[in-house]
Amino acid sequence: MCRIAGSRFPIPMTIGQVLNGVKLAGELAPGLAGKAVGGLEYDSRRVGKDFLFFAFAGSRVDGSRFAADALRRGAAAVVSELPPPDGFAGGWIQVEHGRRALAQAALNFYDHPDRRVAFTGITGTNGKTTTSYLIDAILRQAGFVTGLIGTIEYRIAGQARPAPNTTPESLDVIRMASDLETRGGGQLIMEVSSHALALGRVFGIQFHTAVFTNLSRDHLDFHRTMEEYAAAKRLLFSPVGSPPPEWAVLNADDAASRGMTGAAKTLWYGTASQIRAERVRADFSGLRFDLVFEGARQPVESRLNGRMNVMNILAAAGAALSYGLNLETIAQGVAACRAVPGRFETIDEGQPFLVAVDYAHTDDALRNVIQAARELTHGRVITLFGCGGDRDRSKRPLMGMAAAELSDFVVLTSDNPRSEDPLDIMNDALVGIRRYDTPHAAEPDREKAIRIAIGEAKPGDVVLLAGKGHETYQVLKDRTIHFDDREAVRAILRELYRSGKSE
Repeated sequence: MCRIAGSRFPIPMTIGQVLNGVKLAGELAPGLAGKAVGGLEYDSRRVGKDFLFFAFAGSRVDGSRFAADALRRGAAAVVSELPPPDGFAGGWIQVEHGRRALAQAALNFYDHPDRRVAFTGITGTNGKTTTSYLIDAILRQAGFVTGLIGTIEYRIAGQARPAPNTTPESLDVIRMASDLETRGGGQLIMEVSSHALALGRVFGIQFHTAVFTNLSRDHLDFHRTMEEYAAAKRLLFSPVGSPPPEWAVLNADDAASRGMTGAAKTLWYGTASQIRAERVRADFSGLRFDLVFEGARQPVESRLNGRMNVMNILAAAGAALSYGLNLETIAQGVAACRAVPGRFETIDEGQPFLVAVDYAHTDDALRNVIQAARELTHGRVITLFGCGGDRDRSKRPLMGMAAAELSDFVVLTSDNPRSEDPLDIMNDALVGIRRYDTPHAAEPDREKAIRIAIGEAKPGDVVLLAGKGHETYQVLKDRTIHFDDREAVRAILRELYRSGKSE
């Protein structure tokens, strides 16, 4: 069955109809094409009667292992890139590309909601989350009912949902778009990661507007080279399986933007570009500047801290302009956007210095956020950071260099070590820190490290806790524990503040 556009009432649909346009590795077995489809799933635990189960060959777990479980739960057939396991007695459909097959099937099953819901995709190394929040705020200010899919949360017509992945599987994206349409929404804003683009999680989806923020070193454990990383980003602008977006919004200050071609119409933003900011002022209260576009000038005020957010606001303004919104509405939406969780999020417990928590986990992002902290103080910048385990090792010394070059004191600690020894990860970062004479401390226990950073601060300083941002957990070798930088620093500040009050 599939959903009629804008309705909750399903109509019958067969396997042949659901797989229309999917590249098969062979002919459908006799009798399969005409079987009714009750739903689609890639998690066998959620399979119901007459579902198509999509089994992916993953890096750790082969989805075909769960095919028998899906069959027991009532699946009509299994769809996979692989041939059926020996002795498998159910329906098996072999396809050339599993995730592309899922995306095409989901679009068919849910009657192509991307034809009625306008998709805005944001890709780039840094700034995706903040830019998506800004676009969402502007579109809601303009009266649209929106959906938001990203790193921190998924939100459909005001209803928040957990976000296990920055960009979920295509089936989840299309389900949410269909749900948004049913709830009267017409605008879906989503962060589109390079992993999602490379794996085909947005394959076949038609985007109205594609936004590019920037490109710097990250995810080379997955993409191997910067060329491969950039090529993955380009798939949002020159996609395989769907027409290019109607609009591209590109960062004129980043050379990688020149390769993000394909859209029918392009808007450029940047320091001296088509969409630009003039008379920028930044302080503890946020940002103020003039938004300039095609001769028009609009004062903008934002509660977001740090000059790096000027570019995020310009990117969001470009997306809003692609939908025909005026500068006044854009300014109102920017003003309505509150602090983004874990993105230079300030923590105030009455201490005489500023504490900010940020998600920066690349050397470029770390440089940007330290420079933003520097602009907000005449005191020192104390930077705490760590590097993730089981990820690109080559960026660890670069992050160490960025922290040591721009900070007055550095505290090196653990991030999400995963299967690696935290001390080995820290030693990689220390190579970069020791290129400079910056005073530093190393403490693998993150809570103790935060205490060191806070203890080092004097009135007027900025303490920057980088790397984990909004995350509320820490991934260790044998388990995942609850840990939130914001909770930890609040507890420490309250303890120290009470101690100070009682003396």
